[in-house]
Amino acid sequence: MTQRDVVFPPARRTLYERHRYSPAIRSNGFLFVSGQVGSTEDGTPEPDLENQVRQAFNNLNAILTEAGCSFDDVVDVTVFIVDPPSKFETIWNVVLTEFWGDAPHPTVTAVGVTWLYGFDFEIKVIAKLPGS
Repeated sequence: MTQRDVVFPPARRTLYERHRYSPAIRSNGFLFVSGQVGSTEDGTPEPDLENQVRQAFNNLNAILTEAGCSFDDVVDVTVFIVDPPSKFETIWNVVLTEFWGDAPHPTVTAVGVTWLYGFDFEIKVIAKLPGS
């Protein structure tokens, strides 16, 4: 098996090792980022929805930055939302606009779920690595 080119954001490596997954993998000119939630450094959920979504984006941005990317390099997004009818407007119209940037936007798939291990929101992305 080929060695995976893993990207670890600063100060969170222990959390990823404890849960046994890679935060992101570089492959063939792309960065594949695992789902990011609004967890604090110890892995617990941020209780307030707006702050939890902001923290998920901050966690995502830490990975993108470590790989030399930004949200402008993101080409595909998948979001998972617990109880979308009650949370979608806050996520999409309040918090997301702080991070999303100008059009053209990446492709998006939004999935309603019943459980995210105590979280209300998760975002995973694929980004094009600069220079590839």
